[in-house]
Amino acid sequence: MEHKWLEWSKQLQAIAQSGLTYCKDPYDKERYEQLRDISVDILASYTGISHEKIKLTFASDTGYATPKVDVRAVIFHKDQILLVREKSDNAWALPGGWADIGYSPAEVAMKEVQEEAGLLVEPIKLLAVLDKKCHQHPPDPFHVYKIFIHCAIIGGELTGGLETSEVAFFSEHSLPELSQSRNTKSQIISMFEYLKDPNKAVLFD
Repeated sequence: MEHKWLEWSKQLQAIAQSGLTYCKDPYDKERYEQLRDISVDILASYTGISHEKIKLTFASDTGYATPKVDVRAVIFHKDQILLVREKSDNAWALPGGWADIGYSPAEVAMKEVQEEAGLLVEPIKLLAVLDKKCHQHPPDPFHVYKIFIHCAIIGGELTGGLETSEVAFFSEHSLPELSQSRNTKSQIISMFEYLKDPNKAVLFD
């Protein structure tokens, strides 16, 4: 579960961003800017990250504030699951990433697998829609929904990409060090449940 300071910071940022989008009164605008500054101060105080960097990455969006979307592809071969090794932290994750404008969730899954693992896949079934704050991820300044899609291999060849150094299949009981910001062990284990029971209902928070 989230730290309270992170939850407060996100809520303040969302209120400020939406307020700045719709307010007409210049005094209200000033108050919303102050709220945004407070949210940045909270993050800077607890994380040690500079105000400038936080403003650029966390407090620079415009429009009504909504969660970001992360799409992950779940691919099985026999009794193993496909993971890619992320260059950024040298740990392993389901292939995937931020949803791209103009792409459906299924198209994002196909694109990410080809870019990160060299495989061509066909999306089969939605497995889970999870709220990142409800799981044991490291603190994240963004509110993120994670979509897990079961995909079948239809072509290509296993190879790393620009953001990945290795690609491999792992059994449920021999998982490598996982990239915790991208997926947790409990999430990976829950994906194996669909291998055992294809009719299992979609997971959601």
